[in-house]
Amino acid sequence: YPTGMAFLDQDDILVIEKDTGIVRRILKGTMLQKPLLDVNVATQGHRGMLGIAVSNIPSSSLDRGISGNNNTQTSNTNISKYVFLYYTAATTVDGEDITEGKQPLGNVVYRYEFANDKLVNPKLLLDLPASPGPIGNGGKILVGPDDNNVYVTIGGIGINGHQTKAQNIQNGKDPDGTSGILVITQDGKEAIKGGSILGSNKDPINKYYAYGIWNSFGIAFDPVTGKLWDTENGVVFGDEINLVEPGFNSGWNKIDGIWLRGYAINETESHLAPKQTDNILVDFDGKGKYSLPEFTWFDDVGPTAIKFLSSDKLGKQYENDMFVGDIINGNLYHFELNKQRTELLLSPNSPLADKVVSSYDNKKLDEIIFGKGFGGITDMQIGPRDGYLYVLTFDKTQGTIYRISPTTMINLEAN
Repeated sequence: YPTGMAFLDQDDILVIEKDTGIVRRILKGTMLQKPLLDVNVATQGHRGMLGIAVSNIPSSSLDRGISGNNNTQTSNTNISKYVFLYYTAATTVDGEDITEGKQPLGNVVYRYEFANDKLVNPKLLLDLPASPGPIGNGGKILVGPDDNNVYVTIGGIGINGHQTKAQNIQNGKDPDGTSGILVITQDGKEAIKGGSILGSNKDPINKYYAYGIWNSFGIAFDPVTGKLWDTENGVVFGDEINLVEPGFNSGWNKIDGIWLRGYAINETESHLAPKQTDNILVDFDGKGKYSLPEFTWFDDVGPTAIKFLSSDKLGKQYENDMFVGDIINGNLYHFELNKQRTELLLSPNSPLADKVVSSYDNKKLDEIIFGKGFGGITDMQIGPRDGYLYVLTFDKTQGTIYRISPTTMINLEAN
């Protein structure tokens, strides 16, 4: 099924498939028969082809002959884009981790050049753990709109598979590239000015933008403030929407949502995370900071894609608002933000005023549901020219891209 999409141009979309390792191209509404790329992927659990992003190639890279690659196959004038892919690499065939019990080679991030209708010159940017798994792989990729750096989500790679400080293990090992949002340059180099947000120049600690993340399938920058937000899945409860400041600690594996881990589900609502977390969370000598989610679901809905509608094509009332999709119910949620754009704005008289969807008010979501019946939402993008919201979904074995557009003419001059 499709896990991600990215626009090359308005009528030119790349779509990735989780269990085949295939990158497909949809040109003017028609999917080309021949895949653009096919790589071997592990497929058990959350493994597979998981993330894609597209970026214009910086002029500095063109000037020096495309990022220093020695095997450039095309002239500079024919290369138009970088395409970044995150996938769980297999040795010889798709799904060999299931059929043959082979461990994956790793969760890898590659940069390709899109030239002459092909993806060429793969360059390995990140080689991250993929075992023991097979859940908690993350995999979303995003190119920063201001810094052009590459942001990558990776989860815990198994509930108890990695016991590092990035999982808030007080006496754990140094972070190993799991449970975080990592940031690198488009050449795979250190992106953090001054060396590291968490205070160490050691690799891969110097790549962490945020940590304490169990699993994230969505990240987005606010077009107004430039701040990063994410969606996060709990293991069985505690799905989240977070404002992600540099050094953000999301609390895994001590906190899910707003609740302490380690209690039975029917007890969890009475076991809230304490206001003081110094004795249970790792803070990297004060450089990391935990904060509560800006929105939480008690029951598992699987929030995935998150996007800010950076256009007025659905009307001024939706411009720069947040949209979030889920994979379990097929709901598309809509959120307004406060004036400072640091919190989600909900009616003070609604059952969601506390920004927690408790198990007993799951049917009271009308305030935030924008659309229903999408199947499972895996990605969202904004059309680069038309400004509409595009939603990537799957239902059983069928993948679909929906374009959200007004059903009637909107008066854009209206207050």
